[in-house]
Amino acid sequence: MRIIQRGLLIAAVVLLTACTSITNLTSSRQVRNASGLYPVEVAWQTREQAIRPDSLKPLVMVGAETYAMRPTPLVSNRWETLVPVPADKNSVLYRFKIDYELNAIPARQLNSKLSPEYKLEIIEKK
Repeated sequence: MRIIQRGLLIAAVVLLTACTSITNLTSSRQVRNASGLYPVEVAWQTREQAIRPDSLKPLVMVGAETYAMRPTPLVSNRWETLVPVPADKNSVLYRFKIDYELNAIPARQLNSKLSPEYKLEIIEKK
């Protein structure tokens, strides 16, 4: 009986962790520009059926600041935005957060996924 319970627990963990992924599509190094704004892009994939696709709200978190993302043209489940990097900084740490709603009984539930932290390095033009 214990073997069956352990097997079910392992299967549940594998299914839950494999269902959703946040993929950073941003180059880790970008050339410094005059505007100080740098593009970041993320892809979201999920097999979770309870997620309401119309409720997805992706954000980029840079320190205490958050920046809303907009869908990329012609590609579903991808979003982009610009993040500021001050002229006196050579890098910035950021992560993605995707807020969403789940269909649940008796009412919808709010949930979110958080990506690992990424580093964007700003290099000088040669």
